[in-house]
Amino acid sequence: MKSFWNYIVAQQKIIYKSVLILVSSLIILNLFPIGGQFKYEFQKGRAWQYPSYYAPFDFSILKSEAEVKVDQEAALNTLKPYLRSDLKIKEEVLSRYQDDFTRFFPILENPMVFDSVYQFGEKILNKIYEYGVLPPNYKHQANEEILLIQENIEYPLSIEQLFKSDILFERLTQWFEGSNYEDYFDVFNDLFFELITPNVSLDTVFYQDAVNEALQNISLSRGVVSSGELIIAEGEVVDESHFEALTSLRREFSMLESDDVSSVWILIGYSILIFLTFSLLLLFLHKYRLAIYENNRKLTFIFFNIVFVILVTTILMGYNTVLIFAAPLCILPLIIKTFFDARLGLFAHLLTILLIGFIVPNSFEFVFLQIVAGIVTIQSIDQLYRRANLFISVGQIVLVYLIAYIAFTIIQEGTFLKIDLLTIGLFILNGLLMLFVQPLIYIYEKLFGLISDVSLLELSDTNSKLLKELSDQAPGTFHHSLQVANLAEAAANEIGANTLLVRVGALYHDIGKLKQPKYFSENQIASESPHSALTPKQSAQIIINHVLDGIAIARKNKLPDRVIDFIRTHHGDSSVYYFYKKQLELDPDNTHIEDFQYPGPRPFSKENAILMMADAVEAASKSLKSPDIEQLKHFIEKIVTSKMNALQFNNSNITLSEIETVKKVLLRKLINVYQLRIEYPE
Repeated sequence: MKSFWNYIVAQQKIIYKSVLILVSSLIILNLFPIGGQFKYEFQKGRAWQYPSYYAPFDFSILKSEAEVKVDQEAALNTLKPYLRSDLKIKEEVLSRYQDDFTRFFPILENPMVFDSVYQFGEKILNKIYEYGVLPPNYKHQANEEILLIQENIEYPLSIEQLFKSDILFERLTQWFEGSNYEDYFDVFNDLFFELITPNVSLDTVFYQDAVNEALQNISLSRGVVSSGELIIAEGEVVDESHFEALTSLRREFSMLESDDVSSVWILIGYSILIFLTFSLLLLFLHKYRLAIYENNRKLTFIFFNIVFVILVTTILMGYNTVLIFAAPLCILPLIIKTFFDARLGLFAHLLTILLIGFIVPNSFEFVFLQIVAGIVTIQSIDQLYRRANLFISVGQIVLVYLIAYIAFTIIQEGTFLKIDLLTIGLFILNGLLMLFVQPLIYIYEKLFGLISDVSLLELSDTNSKLLKELSDQAPGTFHHSLQVANLAEAAANEIGANTLLVRVGALYHDIGKLKQPKYFSENQIASESPHSALTPKQSAQIIINHVLDGIAIARKNKLPDRVIDFIRTHHGDSSVYYFYKKQLELDPDNTHIEDFQYPGPRPFSKENAILMMADAVEAASKSLKSPDIEQLKHFIEKIVTSKMNALQFNNSNITLSEIETVKKVLLRKLINVYQLRIEYPE
């Protein structure tokens, strides 16, 4: 049992990677359609490259979105709206009329005249409320024919048969003209103005049900293709009619329900393709990005982003297929490029697009658009922490989308006049969504413990708390760190390394000297060194410990791991040779080089190697009094060669050519520091 657990622990990295692939594959597999798949790829305006194709079964030709929209508008225009009349309001108005009549007509003392005038007014009220009174702000925009609901009974009417309160005066004038009651017109007008209350309103529930029913009754197809009928011949150009028939057939295939056996085989096929895709990613990382391959946290970050992008795309596809153009897929290479490098960003983007290609319509067009956009994303401006650069990058991506889309439209339609403005708008929305990459980068930094250029820029501020403390307590070390940062940044820029990362690493690489600053020569003011009171072993241990102390201080101040790596590696596993020689002179039999070596590790990146060279050269250059150019050149060559002979750069990916370039940059910078001039012959 113990040996089994030992084996599990030994293989934990492989087991973790296997679980990561399995979980990611299951999530993606659950998003993929399991129905039938149309096995041919086609595009409007291109020739049919396959054998002549006949309908495998009867199917309907679907109407285009524009045709369906026209049918919907026509159905809604002929739809009769439902209005409901509230008879209780009518009864309340008649009741109030009886109460208010005497108040408005106090002069009618003759009972017969009183009754006659009263009945005349009541008759007019019944006319007004025969069908009902509309609100004064009601605007009728649908069919002139309506359905009026009174006590759950429908009455087909014209909208003109309903009374509008804003024409009360006009109607009363017509009714009183030529009657025996013209003298009472003004009084009745005032009375009715107070009494009349709208009692008709649009019944939204009934009307919406009618709208839904009308839309459901619209036929989505026009015409039927019979089984065995020729759809398109080999070599024939896919025109509008062919495209509609093939699109309808592809939809029919996607709606076919597979039997249990077929579904299992479809799942197996998808599983193989997804597994193959993720395996290619791991092989790429193992061959070209071994540090990322060995880091489970970074590996999880990459897999998470791929799965997340596919998930978002699938959700948009499920809502409306046209929204695929609004999916900000180029966020993936932007993020990978920000935290790692452009090559990995493009590779991850390509694999993700290939997976999404299984579920999108017109997959060739989609894959082409996204690959081109991904290439532009990778080649766009670096340093996204500069706001202008991000806008420029997003602008370039959107421009490429638009150019490629217009080109496809011209090929398919034979004219650019059929460009869909909605699609153009979705591409612009795509660009706007990509601007959210900045807050997303910040979130990822906190969740996965990664570091971006934005954070590096903040750490490079020499007024930060930690660097301020270094400046106050160890001014010599602070000045040395600034000089190393300038040298390393110039060298990194020359060979294409991460200049900002190198600069930040250089600023913090000696932060461990804060613990005992007086034991380091650059901070010593007194003529006598404090090492004179110590044995060589004790002195060496203090010097060596500044690496371990630096790691502890960095972790306490929550510096990122990529910055701490510079503290770990800036001396590699080299030795404190000065004190080793002194100890060797005192006690040669009990002196071991291991006691005078730094704990390491050796530099494992191009940036780490640059810092090691810059640090060693800058520190040793302080011993030079009045050097000339040849002396500096020999001095730099000697120091860098000694590091190479000690195999300090074997684990980094820096080349011999790049090391030569770094040496030239260091020489040029030191010439500027010492303000040397070439001596010309007289």
